[in-house]
Amino acid sequence: MRWWSAANFVSNAGTWMQLTVQNLLVLHITGSAAATGLSMSVQAAPALLVSLLGGAAVDRWPRRLTVAVSQALLGAVAFTTALLVALDRIDMPALLVLAAVTGIIATVDGPACALLGNDLVPVADVPSAIGVGALVHSAGRLAGTALAGVAVGFLGTASAYAANGLSFLFVASVVPFLRPAAGAVEEAAAGPREAPARAAMTVREGVAFFVGRPRLVALAGITGLSSVFGRNYGLTLAVLVTGPLAGGAGAFGTVSTVLAVGGIIGAVLGARLRKPSVRTVGLLAAAGALLQVVAGLSPSLAVLLVLVLPMAVVESVSDTAGTAVLQTDPPPHLRGRVLGVWSSVGTVWSLGGPPLLGLLMEWAGARGALVAGGLLIAGSIGAGLLVRRRGGPMPVPVAARDGDLTGREALGTAA
Repeated sequence: MRWWSAANFVSNAGTWMQLTVQNLLVLHITGSAAATGLSMSVQAAPALLVSLLGGAAVDRWPRRLTVAVSQALLGAVAFTTALLVALDRIDMPALLVLAAVTGIIATVDGPACALLGNDLVPVADVPSAIGVGALVHSAGRLAGTALAGVAVGFLGTASAYAANGLSFLFVASVVPFLRPAAGAVEEAAAGPREAPARAAMTVREGVAFFVGRPRLVALAGITGLSSVFGRNYGLTLAVLVTGPLAGGAGAFGTVSTVLAVGGIIGAVLGARLRKPSVRTVGLLAAAGALLQVVAGLSPSLAVLLVLVLPMAVVESVSDTAGTAVLQTDPPPHLRGRVLGVWSSVGTVWSLGGPPLLGLLMEWAGARGALVAGGLLIAGSIGAGLLVRRRGGPMPVPVAARDGDLTGREALGTAA
């Protein structure tokens, strides 16, 4: 797990080095901010549909081999981009094609890496492993963003892409030496029966399980509401700070730093979760939404800074709890496909959320958007909890499949 965490830190740092310079590269080529947004959408778009196939591939193929190959392919794309940039042969069509290829590979690499990390710890420690992963991601983001400026300043734009390529190869080189921990998810799930036939692992089966699983549907609803109306702080808080609070870019930079610190603190706290549940995710999301309401009414920047830290902490812990539920609730033979469905749903939020929030801000302003969004999230979650409590638990039988735990009890609709 230490080696895997170190490899992910290097990989995240490389990824953020590339992301930091990619927008600048597009602006240099086209001079258009719209083209920058297009390149980001092209890279994210494959997750909308291809993620379903990527999740099925993760369930079908050996996990370590899948991660090693996908990381090597991502490295090859990064090196190709670096070469084209260094030779001044890069243009917008080529960059869009490379971005699309990266997005397609990532639909397999993302769930494979997530599940491989879970295999390295006992079942009880999966939430902690996810919290450590969130911490590593935050640290890699900070390091990569800082290193990008240094690398580009001394070696040029191509160096950021080359560094990202090397980071992928480092991960691929570590994978062969990883071994599942005693009592890991994969081992605990292995019963006396053989694994399910690979030919039977269809995309439809994963979608049907997700849709027919009330706790996963509830988790998707909570996360979707929070993503659209509660977590686009780069937009809402930027407008609040520079508008009603009369701050400048420096003031928003301070707010962003506090958000980053809160995310790291939340990742550490989230790593201490032992039995996360959908109820936990909902309560944390509701608490964060109420803090958002108060933040929207902040009379000054100082008050906002006091509120931003707990908002980021609660959001980070909620993310860790939700990810742990998502990655451990499905039977082992379905986890890749469930993550594929989740990635597709998440892409809808990421593509549709900012325009919806923008319309709300046009109508109600930054303060109104924060207050209305927070009340909508907290009210929806509260209503859901009340409906569930009045209706009582509804057992949902889980069909046994080869490779699942035997004697598994029916699970309720709530966590």
